[in-house]
Amino acid sequence: MLIEAEPEHCTAVIKGLCAASLLCQVEPVGRWFEAFIKRRNRSISASFQELEDEKESSEESEDEEFQLEEFALLKTLDPKDWKNQDHYEVLGLKNLRYRATQKQIKAAHKAMVLKHHPDKRRATGEQIAEGDNDYFTCITKANEILSDPVKRRAFNSIDPTFDNSVPSKSEGKDNFFEVFSPVFERNSRWSNKKNVPKLGDMNTSIEDVDGFYSFWYNFDSWREFSYLDEEEKEKAECRDERRWIEKQNRAARAQRKKEEMNRIRTLVDNAYNSDPRIKKFKEEEKARKEAEKKAKADARRKEQEEKERQRQAELEAVRLAKEKEEEEARQQALLLKKEKEIQKKAIKKERQRLRATCKNWNYFAENEVESFKMMEEIEKLCDRLELTSFQSLNETLSVSTKEEGKSAVEKQIQEVNAQIKREKEQEEARMRQATRAGENSGMGGGGSSSRSWSEDDLQLLIKAVNLFPAGTNARWEVIANYMNLHSSSGIKRTAKDVINKAKSLQKLDPQQKDDINKKAFDKFKKEHKAVSTSVDNAVPSERFEGPGGDTTPWTTEEQKLLEQALKTYPVNSPERWEKIAEAVPGRSKKDCMKRYKELVEMVKAKKAAQEQVLNASKTKK
Repeated sequence: MLIEAEPEHCTAVIKGLCAASLLCQVEPVGRWFEAFIKRRNRSISASFQELEDEKESSEESEDEEFQLEEFALLKTLDPKDWKNQDHYEVLGLKNLRYRATQKQIKAAHKAMVLKHHPDKRRATGEQIAEGDNDYFTCITKANEILSDPVKRRAFNSIDPTFDNSVPSKSEGKDNFFEVFSPVFERNSRWSNKKNVPKLGDMNTSIEDVDGFYSFWYNFDSWREFSYLDEEEKEKAECRDERRWIEKQNRAARAQRKKEEMNRIRTLVDNAYNSDPRIKKFKEEEKARKEAEKKAKADARRKEQEEKERQRQAELEAVRLAKEKEEEEARQQALLLKKEKEIQKKAIKKERQRLRATCKNWNYFAENEVESFKMMEEIEKLCDRLELTSFQSLNETLSVSTKEEGKSAVEKQIQEVNAQIKREKEQEEARMRQATRAGENSGMGGGGSSSRSWSEDDLQLLIKAVNLFPAGTNARWEVIANYMNLHSSSGIKRTAKDVINKAKSLQKLDPQQKDDINKKAFDKFKKEHKAVSTSVDNAVPSERFEGPGGDTTPWTTEEQKLLEQALKTYPVNSPERWEKIAEAVPGRSKKDCMKRYKELVEMVKAKKAAQEQVLNASKTKK
């Protein structure tokens, strides 16, 4: 809605009607209203024509400011290769380029036509090429491109004088602002949004820095590459060919646009990683958090110290000397137990971490056989390594690749196997020494010792040797303690007795070994048959008992499949035991559950025996 003129600003016009005159009130509208507003704002009195003359004179003065720089090689241009020419340079606008106005382009073209038009040159006696082979065609094409806003934008997008280079991180390490500031200003011309933020300096606030990088990480570029289309759809002979050309051009433009955005992103990434202000902000934030953390820790520590001081003061006031000694002894015991529990939990945590890491990398194996083999070696590491070794290995795996992790694990396995081999050799040396001592003491003692071993004890010894393989810490002490716990004869065996008997069993004839195993199996069948007869009328357990059980011994392959299935389907898996039974061919759900229970009991017994031996050794110390 136009502004209504005030009464004092109205104009009186006298219009003649026949012999009489009529006075009319009129208001300025259109360009006269614009002139009126300008006069009123400038507080001057000037007519519209004077303002127009002023505007035209200012535009003429602007046009007189720029000077044409004629292209020295203009006459050598190939009219057929007009697409690869610099249109601004052809029209003499090399310095203005994309900043040149349409009026300047028009004036430049006019000047070039007046000088290089074929008719002008023919009048001077110059030979003119026929048709479109004259270089004047290049001037015509340059004006055609630059006069059309769409075509001009397409040409500006691939401006041959534009520097597309991106500084590297090392280039902006010492003089960041001098290197990156002109690059960002140069690329800001492609932004669809106005008011592009500046890079700033070291004193720029963190909000402005964040706004700058946020703008450039979400940069909206109008740059497009249609000028580089290899095919022109206007030259197509049919609609299908035109569609095919359009499809090829769209694909090429999209690829170039993607490369352009990657270039911008690389520029922003390099600047962000080299920006000293970002490093300064991060250091300040880190220092602030550390200060807050330290203040909280100090306050908490002082509070705890104050509480502890009050508690100790109250205890000291009411406690007798004897109670004080008992309290100190108890605190010492609790401290030792806590340290032991902490170390035990730490070792357990490191074991779980090692197993999880190896499992995520499929135990560094390419097939199932290698995976099972590596799984056994990992379990051997879990049994043998100390806490420091666990921590060192896990730290190495956390910062290494799969191949580096595999090398680290294999190196640790080799060290553990070498240690096991040394311990085995030492055990064999002790066995040989014990055997020689037994031989020196006479055959009578050996005979009485062999007669003191019943069939049950021999079977229990064979089971313990299989349960605690070579490499177990204090193996023979653990086996002896296991036999003392489970033997029904009541005879206490020492590690030396167990070693001597194990060596004598190794010297037995294979037939005798088979006889011992057969007797053990017959006894097992007899006991289980008696148990099943005595509980014939009992209701079978739904979880581990029931019809359909298979008493066939588990093979090594079935055992490996069961272990793998237990790891594949954890406790929270739905229908876990049905899936595990499907993974072990020839075994039912009940067989798998029963075997799992047996394995759990064996592991518990093994741990109990090891702990008793460890406690006994600590007591002796």
